[in-house]
Amino acid sequence: HFFPAQLSGGMKKRAGLARALALDPELIFFDEPSAGLDPVTAAGLDELILKLRNVFQMTIVVVTHELASVFAIADYVIMLDMGEVIFSGTLEELKASEHPRVRMFLERRPEQEAYSPDDYFKVIAGD
Repeated sequence: HFFPAQLSGGMKKRAGLARALALDPELIFFDEPSAGLDPVTAAGLDELILKLRNVFQMTIVVVTHELASVFAIADYVIMLDMGEVIFSGTLEELKASEHPRVRMFLERRPEQEAYSPDDYFKVIAGD
């Protein structure tokens, strides 16, 4: 038996999931489920999400920036940029997409516009 403050991040996420499942939902949303988790715990959470989908035959919507999770659990992907849908399709279609922002995201490339370290500091400092 633990108090909430004694639970790890992964344990807190699993406890929240158990609360949601107690309602026997047909649809469940995850918003950045692996945020703050180490890669091993995040992979375990991905496996748990897949098991839930398969055992309970439920629809699961996951919002994430974690490509490893996307490729591990997604059947269908919708990608947003500045609030606009820039991609919608299967994982294979995502991998084959030629949309520049999709490619940048998949390849983890920065914007073409490069900033000097001084410029970054000014942005961070609010100058």
